[in-house]
Amino acid sequence: MKLLVVGSGGREHALAWKLRQSPRVERVFCAPGNAGTAAVGENVPIKADQLEQLVQFARGEAIGLTVIGPDDALAAGLADRLMEAGLRVFGPTKAAARLESSKIFAKELMRQCSIPTANAGTFESSEEALRFCRTLQPPVVIKADGLALGKGVVIAQDQSEAAAAIHAMMDERQFGEAGSRIVVEEFLRGSECSVHAFVGGGAYRMLATARDHKRVLDGDQGLNTGGMGAVSPADNWSDETQVTFEREVMQPLVAGLAQSGITFSGLLFPGLMMTAEGPRVLEFNCRFGDPETQAILPRLKSDLLDLLEATIDGRLQEVQPEWDERVAVTVVMASGGYPGKYETGKPISGLEAAAALPDVQIFQAGTRHGNGEVVTAGGRVLAVTALGDEVEEARRRAYEAVALISFEGVHFRGDIAVPASGGNVAGL
Repeated sequence: MKLLVVGSGGREHALAWKLRQSPRVERVFCAPGNAGTAAVGENVPIKADQLEQLVQFARGEAIGLTVIGPDDALAAGLADRLMEAGLRVFGPTKAAARLESSKIFAKELMRQCSIPTANAGTFESSEEALRFCRTLQPPVVIKADGLALGKGVVIAQDQSEAAAAIHAMMDERQFGEAGSRIVVEEFLRGSECSVHAFVGGGAYRMLATARDHKRVLDGDQGLNTGGMGAVSPADNWSDETQVTFEREVMQPLVAGLAQSGITFSGLLFPGLMMTAEGPRVLEFNCRFGDPETQAILPRLKSDLLDLLEATIDGRLQEVQPEWDERVAVTVVMASGGYPGKYETGKPISGLEAAAALPDVQIFQAGTRHGNGEVVTAGGRVLAVTALGDEVEEARRRAYEAVALISFEGVHFRGDIAVPASGGNVAGL
């Protein structure tokens, strides 16, 4: 079988890397890919938002399965276009992907299904949003309704910050139309947890848990990012928590989607806050997380292609993912200035030496080939993953690999996989 992975980040490199291990896979194409995906497959110069070109390529190459990585491609309806062309695709339709592309839609569905989440209001007027905001005890969370590259979330420490965030999103259109409507919600105290599940045919199958580190600086300080690292399994999860989560979140959600006439087939990724009262859903994502995928897939012993096809064909009851019991720690190496302005085109050294370390895998994200070498091409440049019997062993190996890699302006957190602390909030 020939596969097409759509996207260019570390998540897509991890997906292509894992899928290439399947004995049923002949070739993997990545559109547009990066310098890392070029080592496990063949890059195709088509961007994730060029829907018609992607459909034409998949049809022309007789692609057996297309796997969609980025949220914006799902929100634009790439899965729908591929299915209309008679092609197999892993990823939900545009209607189902509204769970991620509209936070307001997700909030309304959670209310209908009685899924535990933060107290919130949804607004189309900045004045009404400000009035509601004043009824909440700071800090207050302001979220753009639409997709904003993981940056459409502001944690306002006081009412003046909240007013500024609302004005920037709604009146100044900081995130374009994504901020024309917003969600204002209470701040949930606890630690984050990322849970992935294959959903299809009215059933679901859980994947290993992970804990993401959203803030750019150590100690969960600084701006929200797309994610600065992850650890799998999550250290704030238990068997008891899983029972509660399935009963209060997954089961009512799958039932609620069916009652709403929405057929969901793909990967569902609820971002959770683990509060003193139990898990609370912050947001839903309809694709693999980044960088969680880079921590989860190295622990997956099963054939990923088998799991994706079982999801599409409604056969999830027939499969059970098998996992490496070891811990995976992923450290993201970013460009200086990220998540703000940063420079690209910086040569990267030490990749081969780091990848040669035992139980270490380097997933490339913001990279490209330039003048015969790998150079930076984005904010999050690399995701360095290491396995270990214990968390500390995995951390030591990951940071040992990180120490061998360098590029001008490199930035990374030094506390990835340190035990979870309170006071975080997701901006997934």
